[in-house]
Amino acid sequence: MHLFQRGQWQEVGRTENIVNCLDPKFTKSFKVDYYFEEVQKVQFAVFDLDNQTPKLSDDDFLGQVECTLGQLVAGSPVNRPLQLRNGKPAGKSHIIITTEEVKEGGENASLRFRANNLDKKDTFGKSDPYLEVLRQMSVDSWQAVHRTEVIKNNLNPSWQEFSLPVQTLCGGDRSKDIKFAVYDWDKDGSHDLIGTFITNISQMLEAEQKEVAFPCIHPVKKAKKKKYENSGIVYLTSCKISREVSFLEYVMGGMQVNFTVGIDFTASNGDPKQSTSLHYINPYQPNEYMMAIQAVGNVCQDYDSDKLFPVLGFGAQIPPDQKVSHEFAVNFNPSNPFCAGVNGIVEAYQNCVRNVRLYGPTNVAPIIYHCSQFALKAQNDEATKGSKRYYTMCV
Repeated sequence: MHLFQRGQWQEVGRTENIVNCLDPKFTKSFKVDYYFEEVQKVQFAVFDLDNQTPKLSDDDFLGQVECTLGQLVAGSPVNRPLQLRNGKPAGKSHIIITTEEVKEGGENASLRFRANNLDKKDTFGKSDPYLEVLRQMSVDSWQAVHRTEVIKNNLNPSWQEFSLPVQTLCGGDRSKDIKFAVYDWDKDGSHDLIGTFITNISQMLEAEQKEVAFPCIHPVKKAKKKKYENSGIVYLTSCKISREVSFLEYVMGGMQVNFTVGIDFTASNGDPKQSTSLHYINPYQPNEYMMAIQAVGNVCQDYDSDKLFPVLGFGAQIPPDQKVSHEFAVNFNPSNPFCAGVNGIVEAYQNCVRNVRLYGPTNVAPIIYHCSQFALKAQNDEATKGSKRYYTMCV
């Protein structure tokens, strides 16, 4: 998936690779910021992967679709024919894209399943089962949202615990149906259905007290065989719902975001007297260090009540004895390395770069440890002072 940003296509992410399948159903989703007032172009390109390299230029291109996020939001699900790069149809292939609003925060469901006495599907061995989780999109439409690992040659598998947002499972509605399907994995991609069952979050929460059993039913076998009972039993051994607190909730609850700046004064930055140096002080425009400080600092300072920021340097020979230091106060006041606001940081930096000698090596560990001690002290103070603080470091 690509978004058109800053005049070019930028990759947002890739789905999982589904082997030997002409009708793949991808479970991986992508989160994209949607702006109603902007025309946001988006592109989906499909490739046949034949190797392990991350680049796509050596894989077979199967087709693509270009549209806008507005079209996807307004018309979900969107069914579009794939096109070649010259705009001609890529055979009879289509891509179906579904979208939904994702709310920040919310609940996560952690689930663990096992099964007993699953049907044997392989002629020369037992089944290789995996579990697929599907969300109901409409009365007769289901969308796969997760697949477990495959457990080879086992009719009594225990799958690893996995976690999914409740929003992804059922749109946040605990009474809405969720479908689970057990398949026998085959190397050629023709995975055989063992059976399915349907439940919901409310029913699954019974697993907080004890295992919950679900008969795994194959619809064709059930229709043909009068004495058919099931194709195995799937047990939900654990179901835990946890709430994910959003950043906004933390901030509105009084959490302070503390911003620490670390500056690299090693000689690899170039001679500050030369215009090619990253530390060159141009009287007409800020250098790259100053731009980075302003860009990050202007965001972080809104969440810090006192707007006093510790600024630490490393990798330079500092006055008065010109010894190399990998942890020094940029304002040359080790007992109070704090600068007032973003402007105070920039002023201290400009003064410092004129009074130190760039050296080396690049050793950032001491200032990271310094910042971690701030965080540790704040954490220890929570019990008595009730302070909630989050520490960030820009290096």
